[in-house]
Amino acid sequence: MILENTLDLLRTRYGSYCKLLIDRVQIGRHLTVVSLSDGSCGVVGTGMDNPETGPKQNRNFGKFTPGNMCGYTAAELFDYPGDGMLLRSLQFAVINAISGRIIHEFDYQIVEDKDPVDLLDLSGQKKICMVGAFQGYMTKLANSGHQLSVLELQEDVFREEHKRFFVPAVKAAEYLPFADIIMITGLTLVNNTIDNLLQMIPPGRQVVVVGPSAGLIPDMLFQYHVNIIGSLRILDTDKLFRIAAEGGAGFHLFQYCARKICILNKEI
Repeated sequence: MILENTLDLLRTRYGSYCKLLIDRVQIGRHLTVVSLSDGSCGVVGTGMDNPETGPKQNRNFGKFTPGNMCGYTAAELFDYPGDGMLLRSLQFAVINAISGRIIHEFDYQIVEDKDPVDLLDLSGQKKICMVGAFQGYMTKLANSGHQLSVLELQEDVFREEHKRFFVPAVKAAEYLPFADIIMITGLTLVNNTIDNLLQMIPPGRQVVVVGPSAGLIPDMLFQYHVNIIGSLRILDTDKLFRIAAEGGAGFHLFQYCARKICILNKEI
């Protein structure tokens, strides 16, 4: 319900932002980027549908399909009854575009130029469970003395030296409830798996949601006892669109057009 509750919050508390028009869309292999009529910009990881999987008569050429994504308001997108990964990517990119402005205008606790792992309590020996193969984090934690497990769908996305951390994603219920620290990729927002994952985690754990997709206003994630959201602030919109068009991934953003931010849950 995180998506639905966040949309309800945007409609009721920030309704004027929902009147903004979708001005530009770029859907790349790894990143989906949008800009709105006020110049705000949002990015998420791309979730792609296969247009050839259904019967020809079921193909959709209506609103919010390729060639028909711009010129509508954010509210029209949020209320659109369609389904599929492409639509969810577009919705979250627009949510993140609106949220970026709200997060920096309202009372959220933000730490600039920090990675979430640098804000965690790593004293002693911890059980750390990642949802998503964060290569940089695995490298950093591989020889730290902590017990590391990484939930993923496929082992072949791991480097050879990290394959010992691989745990099939279907075993989430065997690992998440017993971890001291849980780090979850923001892509779980786009693929609609994050609600179930967060419900498996008992209170009192250190929980981080991280990645370009995690740029939404954090209120609903905080209600699920997420401690830290690792997101970004976009510095160069034109460069961002170019990186997405050229097949760039999240790590390219921090090299060329964005800076890291952490949003902290003040209630924890």
